[in-house]
Amino acid sequence: MPTSFLTSEGYQKLQEELEHLRTTRREEVAQRLHEAIEGGELLDNAELEAAKNEQAFLEGSIKELEILLATARVVDDSEVDRETIQVGNRVTIQEEGFSEQEEYEIVGVAEADPGIGKISNESPMGKALLGKRVGDRVQIDAPAGTYYVKVLKVDL
Repeated sequence: MPTSFLTSEGYQKLQEELEHLRTTRREEVAQRLHEAIEGGELLDNAELEAAKNEQAFLEGSIKELEILLATARVVDDSEVDRETIQVGNRVTIQEEGFSEQEEYEIVGVAEADPGIGKISNESPMGKALLGKRVGDRVQIDAPAGTYYVKVLKVDL
């Protein structure tokens, strides 16, 4: 099983999500199942079937999170290098031919959210940036084509 990387913040968020699923969501689904059972014939009860499907999906999500958290490598901020880009770093880049600078945080797949600047270490950009330093010109081979960026800053 491949190692998943998580920042300490990401690990904490996933722990909280798991706890919410185990408690609050399980109770909600159990209540829905109870109401569906009491609500009519068991042979042809669409609400009961939907509740059972929701329960199965919930239990699958819980299992996935348990496995992810059990096998994840939590990146310790004290171990993150400020010289070369790795999971846990914030990096400022500038695409060739453009004046705007972009800032990203390199995170593991489970934490990735490009909309808020968190890119996966397994994404085309994340892979290309890993191991690079300030001043490096980096080739990004993305689905939409190849482009180049310059690394301007590496930080925590």
